[in-house]
Amino acid sequence: MDLHYLTAHELGDLLQRREVSAVEVTEAIVDRIEAVDGQVQAYLTRTAEQALAQAKAIDAARARGEEPGPLAGVPMALKDNLCTEGIRTTCASRMLADWVPPYDAAVVQRLKAAGAVMLGKLNMDEFAMGSSTENSGFFPTRNPWDLERVPGGSSGGSVAAVAAGEACYALGSDTGGSIRQPASFCGVVGMKPTYGRVSRYGLVAFASSLDQIGPITRDVTDCALVMGVIAGHDPCDSTSAELPVPDYRAALKPEIKGLKIGVPREYFGAGMEPEVETVVRRAIARLEEMGAICEETSLPHTEFALPAYYLVAPAEASSNLARYDGVGYGLRVPGKDIIEMYMNTRSQGFGPEVKRRIMLGTYALSSGYYDAYYLKALKVRTLIRRDFEAAFAKYDLLATPTSPTVAFRLGEKAGDPLAMYLSDLCTIPINMAGLPALSLPCGFSQGLPVGLQLIGKAFDEATLLRVAYAFEQATEYHRRRPELGVA
Repeated sequence: MDLHYLTAHELGDLLQRREVSAVEVTEAIVDRIEAVDGQVQAYLTRTAEQALAQAKAIDAARARGEEPGPLAGVPMALKDNLCTEGIRTTCASRMLADWVPPYDAAVVQRLKAAGAVMLGKLNMDEFAMGSSTENSGFFPTRNPWDLERVPGGSSGGSVAAVAAGEACYALGSDTGGSIRQPASFCGVVGMKPTYGRVSRYGLVAFASSLDQIGPITRDVTDCALVMGVIAGHDPCDSTSAELPVPDYRAALKPEIKGLKIGVPREYFGAGMEPEVETVVRRAIARLEEMGAICEETSLPHTEFALPAYYLVAPAEASSNLARYDGVGYGLRVPGKDIIEMYMNTRSQGFGPEVKRRIMLGTYALSSGYYDAYYLKALKVRTLIRRDFEAAFAKYDLLATPTSPTVAFRLGEKAGDPLAMYLSDLCTIPINMAGLPALSLPCGFSQGLPVGLQLIGKAFDEATLLRVAYAFEQATEYHRRRPELGVA
């Protein structure tokens, strides 16, 4: 039995029945990391000793007759923009290469309380700016399905680790598709919850009105379990919603007969690989066979989402990243005066993509251009949100491709920022509207995974999980695993 490829709920059941110990599971996955991470390069920081200590504590609690919960003793890992007390948090940037936070992010606190065993911190595009994890300030991560291809981004390390058996589940962050697009590329489940459903306290900010933390898992049941732990109001986050959290696992029923699903035509446009479209439409037809009512619909302002996003997100990044000046914390490169120190620190600490977005955002916010660019983008954002509101007056959820393509080759788009930005064409509108969305495996093209994206009403993650679970139970795509040679 390959413990490293079992789901979190399967491992949880084995642990609760005491058929395996938390230490045995943790050792198996630590061994897996040693065997394959030299190829995948998902981890920036490994915490094997801490993980084994946490596993021993869980085993001791169970030996005393305590039952610490369904995720207790199940090894996981975190995207490296989530603060972890006493463990470095780099955001894959030279700017924070040696920074050790003095506190845990809210989601980390919740996972620890649920008995999480943390294996380490995972690679990403620097400050979450990218769609391939090639923008990491340290090294690129590779797709376990084809080591010559990207895993997607910016949560590429998190998704690759789950797909390769190097973590049972992981947390990522999603600002414009950074959980869902790599989940599609690597054949796993990735959810972006509704903005405000999960606390952002302790998430290093990229674009504060768009960022959201979510789970990356091997199946929908695991997604529901992790969501049940990390969701909920947090007084430390002023945007956190004071709403009750449903029992997401109880929502997992295979019956979807009568549900109305809209299929927006704008998501099947130029740049869509024909075979990806075929696979996604076949998945939607399968939902119809299961009793759902699927109809074509329109979200007319979709074409404006990408340009509006690349004004709003860089503008917020320009503001958020101003704190990295070499004074308070992080990298400091001396100069003859404070201005030269600022310039030296930022020129050496930030990579090319981060600099590009800071400059875009600063320009959009500058005097004389604010109304023409940033303010207009906010107005477009309102139109995008209204498109979704109109659609959800008729439909229970929407179904689209997650990405217009399968995973592309390393370096293929590195010299063309616009081509890279188009990778998030299907995911960005959901962040602009603050809605929940989920990507799950729905087939293969060129031997590589393809993702189906389900988009839900605000705070209705339960319906997304229900439909995703029903599709998953009717198919076998989520059971396929990449073949990795073991060192």
